[in-house]
Amino acid sequence: MDREVDKESQAALMLYFYKNLSPSNILELYQQLGTLSGILVTSNWSDAWPSALRQNLECLDQQRMQLEQKAQGVLSWCKDNHISPLNITHSDYPPLLREIASPPPMLFVQGNIDLLVLPQIAIVGSRHATGSGLNTAFEFAKMLADSGFVITSGLALGIDGSAHKGALETGKTIAVLGTGSDIIYPKRHGDVHQKIISEGGAIVTEFLPGTPPLPAHFPRRNRIISGLSLGTMVVEAAIKSGSLITAKYAMEQGREVFAIPGSIHNALSKGTHSLLKQGATLVESAADIVEQLKGMLGHAALEALPSSVPSMPTNMPIKTDKHENELLLNAIGFDPVDMDTLVERTGLSVVELNRQLMELQLEGIISNQNGLYDRLE
Repeated sequence: MDREVDKESQAALMLYFYKNLSPSNILELYQQLGTLSGILVTSNWSDAWPSALRQNLECLDQQRMQLEQKAQGVLSWCKDNHISPLNITHSDYPPLLREIASPPPMLFVQGNIDLLVLPQIAIVGSRHATGSGLNTAFEFAKMLADSGFVITSGLALGIDGSAHKGALETGKTIAVLGTGSDIIYPKRHGDVHQKIISEGGAIVTEFLPGTPPLPAHFPRRNRIISGLSLGTMVVEAAIKSGSLITAKYAMEQGREVFAIPGSIHNALSKGTHSLLKQGATLVESAADIVEQLKGMLGHAALEALPSSVPSMPTNMPIKTDKHENELLLNAIGFDPVDMDTLVERTGLSVVELNRQLMELQLEGIISNQNGLYDRLE
């Protein structure tokens, strides 16, 4: 990580430790100044800001040394434990997450950081799911991951765990925690946690190391799950549940919400039926979701481009042309090949390569089996 990124990450952590500034204060100042470190520079402070805000910043300045020490302690811990601290100014920060009303200034990422900018679908549901619900989550995640989507969920018991396991059968998955990255919760998902990392997935949290699983943390986690994703699918949920909170966040964030219908006699169908009444899309197969979201893949790819790259109109139809097909098929060759090899052969970014690969999969030209791409024609 370069010095400039360290500077921004240190600033993010200093602001995190300083409790007299709210997250909304920090985000508003960041949007005005363009950097997090700029908030700490006294010459940037404006007389036009509210006096209470200026007083808080002056108090922060008096505590600068202690805050720097705390921030450096966390950064050192991250380095020792192979955790990537990802601040909101970094080019690898997920662009979709940056769009939400309250994006976390800092993420702690264990595993494959590249996944965060790839097209994701969240799958959430009850911790006390039925056998049918668990199987539905597993199969949907398996098929959607096979179509090239990253499956994002919360590592909880029930639907979350089944979604992660299904995704690992054919592709990649991201778990978003309501704890620090050094705490596995629930403990019985320690094996799932380990497999996500070993299979090239990622573990993400906004909470500092050592943060326990407090009830108030999980709604905050849920906004990240939906914020990372193009759409959120709810499999089974009671009327008052965290899954419906995630779906509510998705709606507020302008993302797609999908719901699986169930028996009117099942209490866990009441939540999904309520979502359907509110306008969620009823889905009966993974193909329904793929069809709904595939037009957004190009937009996701454009959002992930560096800001220096000129943008194209987002209403342009996204379609892999014949020339792109030929170049990519030549790079794949006639033997199964993984993503890293294709990045080397094509010189494309992970985001753009993933878009083209997914288009070819949707057209039935290639297949993806356990992360290996193979030609079908």
